[in-house]
Amino acid sequence: MAKAFASQADLAEKQVSFDRLSENAYAYTAEGDPNSGVVIGDDGVMVIDAQATPAMAEDVIRHIRRVTDKPIKYVVLSHYHAVRVLGASAYKAQEIIASRATHEMIRERGKEDMASEIGRFPRLFRGAEAIPGLTWPTLTFDRELTVWMGTLEVRLIHVGAGHTRGDTIVWLPAQKVLFSGDLVEFNAGIYTGDAHLQEWPATLEKLRALAPERLVPGRGPALATAADSLAAIDFTRDFVRALYAGAREGVAAGKNLKQVYEDARRTLDPVYARYPIYEHCMPFDVARAFDEASGIANPRIWTAERDREMWKSLEI
Repeated sequence: MAKAFASQADLAEKQVSFDRLSENAYAYTAEGDPNSGVVIGDDGVMVIDAQATPAMAEDVIRHIRRVTDKPIKYVVLSHYHAVRVLGASAYKAQEIIASRATHEMIRERGKEDMASEIGRFPRLFRGAEAIPGLTWPTLTFDRELTVWMGTLEVRLIHVGAGHTRGDTIVWLPAQKVLFSGDLVEFNAGIYTGDAHLQEWPATLEKLRALAPERLVPGRGPALATAADSLAAIDFTRDFVRALYAGAREGVAAGKNLKQVYEDARRTLDPVYARYPIYEHCMPFDVARAFDEASGIANPRIWTAERDREMWKSLEI
């Protein structure tokens, strides 16, 4: 029997955790669902990654209100994927901040990405009718932006391509807390459908050089020690390297997409198959790895139609 498309069979509610990592930093996590980060400064709140819908964002707000009544001033988009950003309107923030490269991705593929991801994630997009449209940044930057939340220094850094070409991290240098977005995913499937796989490991090394002592990944549990933070970086790096190396080998040998997919499953299943969303991610992951190994440098745009065609071509 064919597997249900993408995450259409994933309808069980997840247990939310809201963990304090430092004096100012919190992690909103939910068993492999997209995470959000929260920074509480002297005069306001920053949310990193907005969730899929206003209704999903309202749950983040409820958790924030248990610890502070300060206004939510900033929403940071670590990158552009609909499941991360379309809940932004609920926060009524003064600024929505993203890298310039992320803004370019919204212009290039925002509508298609929205339709694609709503089709992939029915549970996360319950209440999608309340989404007012695409989420557009009100403030962009090229490489780095420092936001002073009173006396708290918050650095936003576009560290390089990886999960997408626009990835931004949020770094609290005084507390060594890193919000990585989906550049790092831990104990969860790793999505690479819009990735730059050859560049991603080098970008991860820039995160390692920061020597984070606490890390909030894009998916998976928050990491509360330096050792665990580095282990999460390794978890992602090892997957990306193995995925891309297998695709390059397969393409060089003249194998087709289905054959490369089957090889990737044999290589990666023993380590990663037990983690949430892995089954969802792998067809998209291998499709992108196959493209990049074939010389397609800029990820092709996913549409709802392309999603289904790819899934059918692999006879999953």
